[in-house]
Formats: sequence, C-alpha cells, structure tokens
Amino acid sequence: MSAPLVCSIGASDPWNAAGVGLDVRALDACGARALTVVCGVTAQDRHGVHAAAPVAASLVAAQFDALAEAPVAAYRIGALLDPASAAVVAERLAGADVPVVYDPVLGPSGGGGFADDATRACLIERLLPVCTLVTPNLAEAAALTGVRRIADRDGMERAGRALVALGARAALVTGGHLPGAPLDVYVDAHGSRDYAAPRLALELRGTGCLLACALAAWLARGASTHDAIERARAFVRERIAAGVERGGMRTAY
Repeated sequence: MSAPLVCSIGASDPWNAAGVGLDVRALDACGARALTVVCGVTAQDRHGVHAAAPVAASLVAAQFDALAEAPVAAYRIGALLDPASAAVVAERLAGADVPVVYDPVLGPSGGGGFADDATRACLIERLLPVCTLVTPNLAEAAALTGVRRIADRDGMERAGRALVALGARAALVTGGHLPGAPLDVYVDAHGSRDYAAPRLALELRGTGCLLACALAAWLARGASTHDAIERARAFVRERIAAGVERGGMRTAY
C-alpha cells in the first residue's frame, strides 16, 4: 500500500524546527507523503520571532489549485499569519471529506506572536468550523476561547467544549505546561477522555507540530481518533527522547 498524501498548510521556519519544514520529515516518519501549502515565511530561532510575513492570498489559492489532482487523505494546518490567507484555507477546506487537523499556532515558545486580533477572529469564525480535530496548548486554548488562563484539568475540558461549540468537531487540549504528569484532554460531542503519561525531563521545540502531523498521518491511514491520539503521543515522546541540540535548542531532527 502506498503512503497516503497529507497536506501540510502553514509557515516556514529557517531551522525547520517547526512549521512546514518539520512537517515534511515528521509525516515521512509516520508513513505519509507530505504535500505543502506555504502560507507564510518567518524568521525565528531560540530567542523567538524576529520577523514574519504572510504569503499573498492569491498565491495560497494557486498552491491549492496546483494540488487539485492530488488525492489528499488528510490536512494538517499550522501557523496562519493574516486573515486573508486564513480565509483562503478555510474556503478551500470547507466540505472536505478527509480529516483536517489544526494546531492553532499563535506564537512560538521562544516569544513573539503570529496572529493579531483580526487573524485570530478569522481563525475562530471561519477555520475552526472546518476542522476535524483542533490541538491547542493551554495558552492557545485560552486565547481562542477568551479565558485569561487555564490552570487545571477541568479548565482544559471547558476549553475543549468551548472549541467544539465554536464549530470544531473535536478538540485535544494539550497540558504539557501544567505541573505533574503531562495530561491531554480530548473532547467531542459525546464526552471527554484523558490521556496521561510520565513526564520526560527534556525540552523539545516543535512538539505541537509533531503531534498534529502524527495525528493527521494516522487518521489518513484509517486509524480511529483514539488510536491516532495514542500513536501520535507515543511518536512525540520518541522524538523528545531522541532530540538533538542545534542553535541553542533541542530539535526533533
């Protein structure tokens, strides 16, 4: 059986420690073949974002047109930098009959931001309703749902329910920044489910990208949502353990 095609939609990172550059390698490692739609270019390193610019909406649309004959089995969305490109992505994925996994990257862990208020509003109003699964960390979940801070497991579930109410089919709120064993909380219209594992005493840049890519790859290969989550979490743990030091940060490859 040939590798399923998974389309990564997002922005570039010079180090390929996150964004579409990392996605290509992560999808390959998960048994999928990567396609890309580049919606933005960033200049970032371990100190944060130094500059970022969106790709023109017409060029984003042209990239989708160029992939018109590709039998895409799943989409993975990352950082989107302006309302125009976000709107094109939402329009092109509306009615998609394959999984759409969205990691709502609003800024890197090193500091700085990608999405202003207008972009965030477009993401909430137009993009969330086309998503099969949205995978925010605590800060992203808080920003998208309008709460000041998420401090515990119950807050994670409330945020997940709010994201589903905003249109996402399901949410996986990742809680690695909370103390104790890392806990992720999955929420859909039928209820919630917790995923936990012992903490690894290591840092790694790009874990959100890795998780979303692995989820998209396994969903593209026909896995159930819960099986895909288990496999994706295991993949992220493997990459954390095998991380390499580059540019003053640990990266997956």
